[in-house]
Amino acid sequence: MKKKKRTKILLAALTVLVLVVFVFPFVWMLLASFKTQSQIMSADQTFIFTPTTDNYESVFRQYDFLKYIVNSMIVAVASTVLSLLLGLPAAYSVARYRLQGFGLVILVARIVPGISFLIPWYIIFSKLGLVDSYVSLVLSHMLVGLPFIVWIMISFFEGLPHEVEEAGMIDGCSPHQVFRRIVLPMSGAGIITSSLLSFIFSWNNFMFSIILAGDKTKTLPIAVFNFMSYAEINWGGLMAAACIITLPVLVIALIAQRYVVNGLAAGAVKGIRSAGTRKRLH
Repeated sequence: MKKKKRTKILLAALTVLVLVVFVFPFVWMLLASFKTQSQIMSADQTFIFTPTTDNYESVFRQYDFLKYIVNSMIVAVASTVLSLLLGLPAAYSVARYRLQGFGLVILVARIVPGISFLIPWYIIFSKLGLVDSYVSLVLSHMLVGLPFIVWIMISFFEGLPHEVEEAGMIDGCSPHQVFRRIVLPMSGAGIITSSLLSFIFSWNNFMFSIILAGDKTKTLPIAVFNFMSYAEINWGGLMAAACIITLPVLVIALIAQRYVVNGLAAGAVKGIRSAGTRKRLH
């Protein structure tokens, strides 16, 4: 009994320590967004200070952050939707028809650092006149979202019972109808999980936007640079901007955390089961 109590106390202490390490930066960021520059620099006013909303007012009035929010939302939603339209059929083909070679190509595209695509993308889009356009940003963000969606969904599709699809074929459904009416509804948890994570990756993407975006299509991560200059850094405005960037992702994570956890767990279990089934067949 004493060992169990000690283990529980140690586990609780480690949990609190991890929470403090990971939560404190977010708490500091939130508090700093309501401080003046002098208050942020003063150690005596870390937790006790007179709050102000000037940072948030300057973010929306002086720096026009509403425009950047709209740009980020357009790019993230469009890249996620297009990645789903292409990635779901691709994942189903890899899972059902054992296209390991095609799956390996997608995996390599996911492993290769995104910066290696940056210069070719810029040359291509500049020749086509698509720099500072939503098209270039959406396509570049799909380099991250599309392989991610494919590799999450392969395990889901491999775990689905073949009998259900065969029953649909017997009832007169074409392969496309089986995919749309049977497979996709049964894979709802995986689709939600992969689309949410793809959206988050696109929302936070910095590398492609800094090269391919311009004044018209500048996204939130790039807009943060407005608070940095050669002489000083506007920490209050920077923290307010960081809170604005974090808020949508945080809300999505809180709302959909159950689907994400269940989806990732289900995908892992289905992947293990399908691997075990293949071993028994061989």
